[in-house]
Amino acid sequence: MKILITGGAGFIGSNFIYYQLQNHPENQFICLDALTYAGNLETLQSAMQHDNFSFVKGNIADRVFVYELFETEKPDIVVNFAAESHVDRSILEPELFLKTNIIGTGVLMDACREYGIKRYHQVSTDEVYGDLPLDRLDLFFTEETPLHTSSPYSASKASADLLVLAYYRTYGLPVTISRCSNNYGPYHFPEKLIPLMIINALHDKKLPVYGTGENVRDWLYVEDHCSAIDLIIRKGRVGQVYNIGGHNEKTNLEVVRTIIKELGKDEELITFVQDRPGHDRRYAIDPAKIHRELGWLPQTNFADGIKKTIKWYLNNESWWQRIISGEYQDYYVKMYGNR
Repeated sequence: MKILITGGAGFIGSNFIYYQLQNHPENQFICLDALTYAGNLETLQSAMQHDNFSFVKGNIADRVFVYELFETEKPDIVVNFAAESHVDRSILEPELFLKTNIIGTGVLMDACREYGIKRYHQVSTDEVYGDLPLDRLDLFFTEETPLHTSSPYSASKASADLLVLAYYRTYGLPVTISRCSNNYGPYHFPEKLIPLMIINALHDKKLPVYGTGENVRDWLYVEDHCSAIDLIIRKGRVGQVYNIGGHNEKTNLEVVRTIIKELGKDEELITFVQDRPGHDRRYAIDPAKIHRELGWLPQTNFADGIKKTIKWYLNNESWWQRIISGEYQDYYVKMYGNR
């Protein structure tokens, strides 16, 4: 079986590639990534040592390029991680999110229709549901929760989800969608909350926390997310949406304090900054459907997962130092510049 993984040089996509290489070495894997600011080819350095893995640079919104790739590779399964994903960036530059997250998804599905695939899987987010009140801890997002977006990012992801389901209903394209809670773990881009706090704390820099830090997120260790997607593309029902949650709800302030404690730093590093526009209050996923149908449950609690994550960043300083310096963007040229 040949699996095309888009956005595989990013955080979750790269972890999914390593999960697949470890658990399904009999398959072939192609990574397609545009290597924008969050795509890091260095992340896939170990994957490139595998004969059943290959990398292609390209944009999912480039129809001619995507069709040529499908014509050449003829993938059996497409897993679409490719997306602009940072909420703050979407507020500053929404058009980029519309192009990648909506148009790019449509191009991929058109290629899937043209060349025939066994499954197209769309990796989405719980942010398409909007948020939940902080004083109603009994409420959770289910697959039936109405879409109610808060940012250009979440609106673009919700639009892509609707497009995917429309292609299933109109064309019979064999699709599935997963909506996950906040991921954390190895290879997380340093602008995100957990790696940013780890790196700043290591340098005794201020730890900026939006508002009062009371916003709640359900944290999902990235390997658990990868195992869920693997189950969905192999055993999930076509045309279905599956929520993937970690059962690890924490306020942003709790997360920051946990990191400070693990690193032996002082809480005086915490500094509260002006909240961002439309900041969702609480995310909480009910993953009962994927547990009921596919037997999936998260295996990593937050206490263990955050320790593993911090340890990874301590042991891989050169990886994130090159990102901070911008040197990581030169790696593709070094690898492929003369080819």
